[in-house]
Amino acid sequence: MIAASGLRVEGRLRDVSLELPAGCLAAVLGPNGAGKSTLLQALAGLLPAEGEIRWRGEELRRIPFLDRARILAWVGQESHADFGFPVREVVAQGRYAHREAGHGEDGHGIEEALAAFDLTDLSDRPVTRLSGGERRRVFLARALATGAPIQLWDEPTSHLDVRHGLEVLELANGLKAQGATVLMSLHDLRAAHCFDRVLVLHKGACVAQGPPDEVLTPEVLLEVFGVKARLAQDLILELPR
Repeated sequence: MIAASGLRVEGRLRDVSLELPAGCLAAVLGPNGAGKSTLLQALAGLLPAEGEIRWRGEELRRIPFLDRARILAWVGQESHADFGFPVREVVAQGRYAHREAGHGEDGHGIEEALAAFDLTDLSDRPVTRLSGGERRRVFLARALATGAPIQLWDEPTSHLDVRHGLEVLELANGLKAQGATVLMSLHDLRAAHCFDRVLVLHKGACVAQGPPDEVLTPEVLLEVFGVKARLAQDLILELPR
């Protein structure tokens, strides 16, 4: 569970409150500059913010650093890499806090995370030699390897092809089924139906939140995105079984 009350970041976010229980898949929607990345960074404790943030019922500021790394995983919007570490080593960084807690080498979940994001064949390749989409999958795999019950992903499907984008949403649903809280920012409104809850941000404020079919009304879409909504037959894509 992750919750925030009266969350404010000067000039970027104002009075945002939310509560997402365990076993919840949620999306933050909004136009460019609405505050989506700021909200995720504030919830992750990466930005100074006013208001109250709680992870699993405990105030964020009271949670020791290594405990934070075992409770929450964050994937930023950028996918650049400065050093040419092998892919497997980058994914293994997700287990750092567990090793520091005395779990030895603690290889738990690394191979599974590589396989989940179709990276096994790339596991020995330097991350600097990957495409943008491949690097994106590496950082998502690192987050998955943490085993953290709270996952915050900023634009996780950016740079991904159709199949890998669908796999990200399927994996997020799998984490939800295991009791995790997954919150991600998105631009694609067509994916909103995949989520239990959506939060719509506009100019740093939350203008609506709840089930997608209740929140994404024509009025909200016009106010926030400046587009008119109409019903139309759409192309439905899903992974083969």
